[in-house]
Amino acid sequence: MTVAATESAPRAVPAERAQTLRAQTPRPFLKWAGGKSQLLPALLAHIPAGIETYYEPFIGGGALFFALMADPERRPRRAVLNDLNQDLVATYQVVRDDPEALIAALEPIAARYLEADAPAREADFYAIRAEHPTDPIEVAARLLFLNKTCFNGLYRVNRKGEFNVPHGRYRLPHILDHDALHAASAALHDVEVRRGDFEAACAEATARDFVYFDPPFHPLSDTSNFTSYTEHDFGGDEQIRLKQWNDVLTERGVAVLISNSPHPWIQGGYEFAGYQVDQVPARRSINSRGSGRGPIPELVITNPQRARATIEA
Repeated sequence: MTVAATESAPRAVPAERAQTLRAQTPRPFLKWAGGKSQLLPALLAHIPAGIETYYEPFIGGGALFFALMADPERRPRRAVLNDLNQDLVATYQVVRDDPEALIAALEPIAARYLEADAPAREADFYAIRAEHPTDPIEVAARLLFLNKTCFNGLYRVNRKGEFNVPHGRYRLPHILDHDALHAASAALHDVEVRRGDFEAACAEATARDFVYFDPPFHPLSDTSNFTSYTEHDFGGDEQIRLKQWNDVLTERGVAVLISNSPHPWIQGGYEFAGYQVDQVPARRSINSRGSGRGPIPELVITNPQRARATIEA
């Protein structure tokens, strides 16, 4: 099923403020299980200069997007970010449009939490987790707080779409990072942020554009399923639909890059269709046991080179 996309146009940023903020290096402002900061060299090696529009239909922590925006040689002329997670999309829009209001809302929450003892911290966490704000500033402040204080920075919801990750019990969590929020706001200031299905997110992509797909990973076993970032599962049928959509983009001449788990079914499906599939080492960070957080391979998939020739010409 394709979900209709909603989109939000960026607000104008005063030129003087934008120039000051662009001098800061943008980086992810959220912790994100499966985030790509550690894999940036391998991912950036597949991205050419001269991209007209960069699309990222599963934005998550946005590590690759922020790395591109920090690189004058690779920075795309336009960017479109998307996710199906409503709270995540609202948070990106608030960081882009009104970081000062977000900071003002988050400061008292962070101060109260950091000054409290362990039982009070835990009670505060679960009280905030149980809230369901509708104001975008409050939604963003809640998500950032939970993201920095929950177990391992996971984002997981139940069938009702309710966040259900337990308390993380960190000694000094960095709940409010002013520099990261300001730098991210500068990088996002002229970026379109959408909420919708991955197909709708990049439906207008053509040659000279570039699409990076970082979907919920296909689980390697029945006990390693962390795909519930929304109330809608991203299972085998969705993985097939993603592969078919990449075939459509490839036929259009659109360059794509895909990350996924090294499941033989995923790897074989793309290799059979002529995609280049490489395995790169990554560190597992969501296992509940420290011994289970060692290096594991991750797939980096690119479509046939003919889709890249237009950008590089």
